Amino acid sequence: MSGVDSTLLNNSQTSSGVATSTVASSDRMNDLTTSDFIKMMVAELQHQDPMDPMSNTEMLSQISQMRQITSSDKLSAGIESLIKGEALATASSLIGKTVTGVDSLGENVTGKVDKVTIEGNNVAKLHIGNSIVDVTNVTAING
Repeated sequence: MSGVDSTLLNNSQTSSGVATSTVASSDRMNDLTTSDFIKMMVAELQHQDPMDPMSNTEMLSQISQMRQITSSDKLSAGIESLIKGEALATASSLIGKTVTGVDSLGENVTGKVDKVTIEGNNVAKLHIGNSIVDVTNVTAING
């Protein structure tokens, strides 16, 4: 966006009408939401040079970029959900089967899978007695 620093995340009006801003690190740029994008666009419109205003083409381009970001966010959320479902389906097929694998402590574990859980990173965890084995750490499946 021309005229607005790319690290500007939030603009709000104070009671005196002066815009305040919060500057974020480059890591926060990955966390920009559609709402943040709209705030930046509104701030840019409010602070543009009246002698050289933003062209309609630039405005449409920015709106198009906002729509692409929204679509990308929705697609990412859908893919994330699909990955989680697939991990759960794959791991649940092992319930009741005897497997061998390496648990979180690095110990070899062999036993019957009692239950399956999914954690935040979408890796299925197999519960074998008191041990928990990532499905990715299974080395053998014994019917």
